[in-house]
Amino acid sequence: MNFQVTVLKILVSYRDGFASMPDLKRDMAILATSGPDWAARTKRMGARVPELDLFSQRLVERVNGGWRITDKGRAVLELMEPGPSTPQVQARGPESS
Repeated sequence: MNFQVTVLKILVSYRDGFASMPDLKRDMAILATSGPDWAARTKRMGARVPELDLFSQRLVERVNGGWRITDKGRAVLELMEPGPSTPQVQARGPESS
């Protein structure tokens, strides 16, 4: 499991992007034990931004006994998220009048 990606995903799920440390730890424990799918997903996402560092890149800030995702953190998370696959466009022949 990619710890930093997981933190971003947890924080973005909270109102105003803020989670107290107990909430963050609880959610982290749930996801860490949720099975191989979550670990594989966060590993793939983390590979898109290999130099990810929550605090030195100011993606997360420490506030009032918890952590909050910044606008920059939200933008980086969006870059890491897999986009929807490109829909298949079917070629259409000339239409009859």
